Amino acid sequence: MTLSKRLLDIILAAFLLVLLCIPILLICLAILLRDGRPVLYLSERMKTPDEGFRLWKFRTMRPDMADRGVSGGDKTARITHTGKFLRRYRLDELPQLWNILRGDISFVGPRPPLRRYTEMFPELYGKVLRARPGVTGLATLAFHRTEERLLAPCRDADETEAVYCRRCVPRKAHLDLIYARRRSLCYDLKLMAATVIRRISLH
Repeated sequence: MTLSKRLLDIILAAFLLVLLCIPILLICLAILLRDGRPVLYLSERMKTPDEGFRLWKFRTMRPDMADRGVSGGDKTARITHTGKFLRRYRLDELPQLWNILRGDISFVGPRPPLRRYTEMFPELYGKVLRARPGVTGLATLAFHRTEERLLAPCRDADETEAVYCRRCVPRKAHLDLIYARRRSLCYDLKLMAATVIRRISLH
């Protein structure tokens, strides 16, 4: 990560935490009153193929001790009413501003994978995770809806895992590697703007 990219992350994350502190507190209160504890969902993700960290998100599902892998149609019934609203507007990811301040992730980069996938695809993620993971990025913007469409019909965790590994992982990695070749502060700013204003071209 370049110094300019890190400085942008720190300044913007700190500014947004101050600006959004009241909405963040209101979301915490809404989850606590409507769905109970825990308010936050902490998940181990990987910043390098070997180094993990705790990714912070607002909880959007009912807890399940047997939970594993990515979210597919098999987990839809667990999504709370509050969680549906938060996911629709990506508000569940606001706590990741803390991860950005810590340096775990950046605003822009490949989405940090679960450890199980870096272990299943070590060579692939060895290339992808040369870039600092991010909250948003080229693969997130270009492939997120397709991924949701592919995983939505899955009826159990095994089917979700099979579809994700076969049809999502390679295509997302391809986009992440395109981002790595184009990476610059200006391109990061463009992808951040495209995250908010969806009509902005990714080309």
